[in-house]
Amino acid sequence: MNAVLAAIRSRRVVRSMDDEPVGREALAAILDAARWAPSAGNRHLQRFVVTDHPGTLRVLRMVSPGMIARPTAAIVICTDWSLAAEFGFRPDVPGPWIDVGTAAATILLAAHSIGVGAGPVTSFSKAAVSTLLELPDGLEPDMIVCLGHPASGGPAPIRRGRTIAWQDLTTFVP
Repeated sequence: MNAVLAAIRSRRVVRSMDDEPVGREALAAILDAARWAPSAGNRHLQRFVVTDHPGTLRVLRMVSPGMIARPTAAIVICTDWSLAAEFGFRPDVPGPWIDVGTAAATILLAAHSIGVGAGPVTSFSKAAVSTLLELPDGLEPDMIVCLGHPASGGPAPIRRGRTIAWQDLTTFVP
């Protein structure tokens, strides 16, 4: 099987992480991959704010009810709405948010490819995260990707009864 397809099929959201730090070299590799994510008009409106500081991560968890894992690093995917406005994007256009998704997918796959567990979080206070990370005006946090080494004995992947085939999700039209 193709290595990319194998990685896509084997990647899982990691909800239980041990306290072994994610090294800076691993973070650099993940972030280098993220810059290759597709973006609307190839404009790269996303910015990545990274922390591996235990105190910052602790506060980040306090304002992020969706952050079940106890990561040793986190990448906050932000949209630079000031730059988006310079390119003529209105605040209600979907392109920048789609770019958050492509960046997140790339980060998740990159982390998996180097043996780092990862999980996305969208349930958090944008105002609190902005304040905690001292984000400048115009830079808005859209998603947090937790990073860490999977803990042994962590929760199993969520299964919903049956495996969904691509045919279950697809309709061909003439």
